[in-house]
Amino acid sequence: MKISFPVVKSIFLIIATEIISSQCHRSNSLSGNTDSVDFNLRIRPILSDRCFKCHGPDAKQRKANLRLDTRERVYAALKDNPSQHAIVPGKPDASFVYLRISSKDTSEVMPPVRSNLKLKAEEIAVIKKWIYQGAKYKPHWAFIPPQKKPLPKVDDAKWPRSEIDYFVLAALENANLQPNQEADRERLLKRVSLDLTGLPPSLSLQNEFIKNDAEDAYEKTVDHLLAQPQFGEKMAVHWMDVARYADSHGYQDDGLRTMWPWRDWVIHAFNENYPYDKFITWQLAGDLLANPTKEQLLATGFNRNHKITQEGGVIDEEYRIEYVTDRTNTFGKAFLALTFECAKCHDHKYDPIKQKDYYSTFAFFNQVPEKGLVGDITLASLADPPKIKISTDEVNKILSFINKKDTAAVEVMVMQDKPTKRSTHVLKRGVYDAPGDVVKIGLPVAILAFDSLKYGNNRLGLANWLVDKKNPLTARVFVNRIWQEFFGRGLVKTSGDFGMQGEMPSHPQLLDWLAVDFMENGWNIKRLVKQIVMSSTYRQSSVVSQEKLKTDPENILLSRSPRLRMTAENIRDLALASSGLLVKEIGGPSVKPYQPKGIWESSTSGRGVLARYVQDHDEKLYRRGLYSFIKRTAPPPGLLVFDASNRDQCEVKRMRTNTPLQSLVLMNDPMILESARVFAERLLEEKSSVNEKIEKAFRSIVCRQPKKEEFDILISYFNDEIKLFSQSKKKANQFINAGEYPQKKTQDVIIVAALMQVIHTIYNMEESITKT
Repeated sequence: MKISFPVVKSIFLIIATEIISSQCHRSNSLSGNTDSVDFNLRIRPILSDRCFKCHGPDAKQRKANLRLDTRERVYAALKDNPSQHAIVPGKPDASFVYLRISSKDTSEVMPPVRSNLKLKAEEIAVIKKWIYQGAKYKPHWAFIPPQKKPLPKVDDAKWPRSEIDYFVLAALENANLQPNQEADRERLLKRVSLDLTGLPPSLSLQNEFIKNDAEDAYEKTVDHLLAQPQFGEKMAVHWMDVARYADSHGYQDDGLRTMWPWRDWVIHAFNENYPYDKFITWQLAGDLLANPTKEQLLATGFNRNHKITQEGGVIDEEYRIEYVTDRTNTFGKAFLALTFECAKCHDHKYDPIKQKDYYSTFAFFNQVPEKGLVGDITLASLADPPKIKISTDEVNKILSFINKKDTAAVEVMVMQDKPTKRSTHVLKRGVYDAPGDVVKIGLPVAILAFDSLKYGNNRLGLANWLVDKKNPLTARVFVNRIWQEFFGRGLVKTSGDFGMQGEMPSHPQLLDWLAVDFMENGWNIKRLVKQIVMSSTYRQSSVVSQEKLKTDPENILLSRSPRLRMTAENIRDLALASSGLLVKEIGGPSVKPYQPKGIWESSTSGRGVLARYVQDHDEKLYRRGLYSFIKRTAPPPGLLVFDASNRDQCEVKRMRTNTPLQSLVLMNDPMILESARVFAERLLEEKSSVNEKIEKAFRSIVCRQPKKEEFDILISYFNDEIKLFSQSKKKANQFINAGEYPQKKTQDVIIVAALMQVIHTIYNMEESITKT
């Protein structure tokens, strides 16, 4: 429990900790040792939270020459008092650490009173018990290679459909909880369709699935959705955040760049189900493969998505170092879920990452023949070197996944190493012009020893080290983030921090089982996704009882399906898809949809082609949210309101907030209003009753049949609006004047306006934008 958390969240975490602790006790009881205190599960979190800042890896912050994060140092005699030892296995009363934490003397007790940190009585007791049992140390759990443990035994053998379910059910049974029943077919179809394609299920798919009573109906639907090209788009949304993709360079001038062909490649890679090891190897080091193809070169654009300055007067080397720093930090967070950036200026205060380790990793990315500044906002090209040109002929012949319509060549920034090695120095305090000792390429040995003869002495060697099956982090980190995509929370809640300050896994054996299974089956992403959505755990209803809400408010034990608001991009997609406006074209340049006036103009230097916002028209207005133009200094406001990333840096998890602005967007966004108007016009062209039209609208948006009371309210509202607009046809005309999509000239304006109001109301329902 972190002391800086709000009180309410702290209470939730205490409850969660107790639940997880009871799970751990059950695991111990299965092994026949009900009293065993596990260091990683029970002791290290206490030490990390309360002790490691002064007695951890950071030598400059270390007090009293005492280090508690390694077995060797904690058992050794104290440097200041050789007759004493920090920990004496089996003897709490002879252990200096225990004597200090249990002291009643405020001048002696640890942590010091002035630190505002304090150990609870039960925490002191468990440390004493651990010492008494032999004080067995373990490396941090995330640095121990995952192992596939046998599936736990469960009482309800009928519920599990997959290995996943055994781990989840064992924890539930231990907490005296039962899993929910399976969600009804309508909600389950909506859930899996949104999760796999980011789009609501069509009415034809709804009808087909509801009527299909075959045992394999759900699995066939899952396979159908996985095969859709929209699967790659849905998966790409998350990867754009990880890769900090944007359509502008950032900083004050924030000029235009062309990296969208790389985005097209990401969509293609997910749709073609590239194995994860190949997917990340190409992005990190595709240019260093033997005889690299143009596609492999394009994939390395991942490393060039960082911000780039175009402002005159900057110091070239300072910004070149910034770019390498960004790549290093992104590598640490994206693939290892470690806070590498904390070791830029000094040894990491909590994790075993020395400053030297940081710059040894930095050295892999420090070989690019780039400059901190290339030209300026008026002269610079759309892609700084190193770069590649992609011609129309290449698109037609070898890069068919790139959606390129014009004939001009597109330039994309990629990776390339200098022919001669650039020396890399430790930078004192992280300052670009304060070089210290020269370092060679390398990585933190606590993760996995790096052998340049085995892996290679360049970025390809880095990628080979990363996908080595002995690497304890790579598979765990990715599996955890995929889990997070479906459940809103990873098995490790802190999906960007698997270090000692991160949270413990809620289901450690499940995480390890999935990680090993993922590697054993060829790093197959679609297989992993199917495993999750086919499980009984995923298919549960989201209904929550008071008992479950009280016992497990954050749903850590997964006794129900979570209720999650759709992502910012998918809220836009829902409106476009349900109304029939969505243009399902895959890939291509980013588009500029409706946006309030003046946002770009108020946040720019006033120079360059992006100084003013020039809205797109026609089909470009109706592309998926994935393709919305991302200008870093002024990201799309409609997306930001719903917690989209501004793409300044690598992000592996979005916040979920609830604010009044979100309601205002749904009520007033021109795109939502236009979708409602076009949907109403199209329904009016159909030979059906008003009741049938409203039912169709409800099913298209909410993805289920309306209840009688819901339907009656909507019909009553429609009739009220007919009366209201009948009093003023001018008001009806003004209301339906939404968006640029051509209006139907032969429609009854009053009926269109009333039906549009009903549809707009449905779009504003909480359930419409929620995955239940």
